[in-house]
Amino acid sequence: MYGFFKRILINLLVISLILGSFAAGNVTGYLARPALAQSEPTEFALFWEVWDLVLANFVDRDKIDYQQMTYGAIRGMLQTLGDDNHTVFFTPQEAEQQASSMEGSFEGIGAYVSLEEGFFTIIAPIHGSPAETAGVLAGDIVLAVNGEEITGQPEWEVISKIRGPAGTSVLLTILHAETDEPVEIEVVRQRIDIDSVLWARIPGTNLAYLQITQFAADTNREFLQALLEMADTSDGQLPVEGILLDLRNNPGGYLQQALLIGSQLLPEGEVILHERDAQGEVSTFTSRGPGMAREMPLVVLINEGSASASEILAGSLQENGRARLIGEVTLGTGTVLRPYNLSDGSVVRLGVTNWLTPDMNLIKGQGIKPNVVVRQEASVRNLDSIALEEMSVEELRSSPDRQFSVALSFLRMISRQVASSQ
Repeated sequence: MYGFFKRILINLLVISLILGSFAAGNVTGYLARPALAQSEPTEFALFWEVWDLVLANFVDRDKIDYQQMTYGAIRGMLQTLGDDNHTVFFTPQEAEQQASSMEGSFEGIGAYVSLEEGFFTIIAPIHGSPAETAGVLAGDIVLAVNGEEITGQPEWEVISKIRGPAGTSVLLTILHAETDEPVEIEVVRQRIDIDSVLWARIPGTNLAYLQITQFAADTNREFLQALLEMADTSDGQLPVEGILLDLRNNPGGYLQQALLIGSQLLPEGEVILHERDAQGEVSTFTSRGPGMAREMPLVVLINEGSASASEILAGSLQENGRARLIGEVTLGTGTVLRPYNLSDGSVVRLGVTNWLTPDMNLIKGQGIKPNVVVRQEASVRNLDSIALEEMSVEELRSSPDRQFSVALSFLRMISRQVASSQ
């Protein structure tokens, strides 16, 4: 049994190191595994030294778990690559949970999260979610889950502890922003259905607010539907004359969806992004086909919760001169991730290329800088489509969401300039 697990671990470690050279499931790669295992790096000798010492001498024999030792070794190896919170290993259960969230529904508390400087941080609760109802706020740091200290644990490991069947509860120990004493918040999990595109008319204007919450599998379809609804004047309203696009707290998602939406907003042929791989080769992606909103006045909201594919879209709109960006510098997670399915159902999500803006600027570690910086406390609730639908003009004017107010001022100015030039 020991020899079997040792061979499996050799294969997993070596294959993880060379995954960038071929896709998961590739027949050539699969057949090459035994040969690669025989030519393991000399540095592995030290690893096996420790492995053998543990098996021979560790006193708590019931704590020796080959699978967890293997998973821990893989996680440790990936962490040394420095692609924090991006390149990652998922157990079979974690991989299933991650995939479900990208399909638009899952069971849990309903919050966007990120690992920030080692702390598990709430980027934003989903509007109407159990997390929001219970009092979880953007900027909160989760210190413990059901009494278990989680600081320093991998992000997806913490997520797996927080998620669970609808109707069950989870106790979070939370430190609110700008407070010193943690509080305990009990949240009853529910099924969370996410619409990735939401929009509403802005009170007192002929302008529209459009939010993309993430780039899920059907985001482009939802985006096109929203544009069609904006153009519909059958209810007697005037056509929309400008869009305030909100990418705040958008954690990213599928690159292809960001490319499709970029093609709706940018003139055909304009560069949306470049990708540079480990060999230095660069691939370029441009706007293609017909676009429904290429002439529409546009202003974009971003903040430090805007990540990954949302940074790609924001950067392309900015550097092509298509839109001004308002808000704060984005997170800076510009790595193309490729999932590799392993034999037991676990997944290695590996950063294989870096994203570059149209002007060849690196996003990873840098983020996208707004044209106009407007800082805003995490405790301020951002305006959204649901709030706007219920607001009067007076309530909108007194909103504490300064980023929205500044962006709206710019959008009004741009739409007036376009109208006067026609």
